[in-house]
Amino acid sequence: MPHPKRKHSKQRRDKRRTHDNAVVPTLATCSNCGATVQLHHVCPECGFYRGKKAIEKEVAV
Repeated sequence: MPHPKRKHSKQRRDKRRTHDNAVVPTLATCSNCGATVQLHHVCPECGFYRGKKAIEKEVAV
């Protein structure tokens, strides 16, 4: 395996790592019930997605 001939600087190392960070998911409010929902996901509270019923939620008894 080849080895580096010279040490890479901290600046060069950090430039490579600029995109290696955690991203907070974008949140929106459900148009049906007003709950906080991650974009492009079915609402976990009411089961609606983009104004249409996507999944049938069970009613708590």
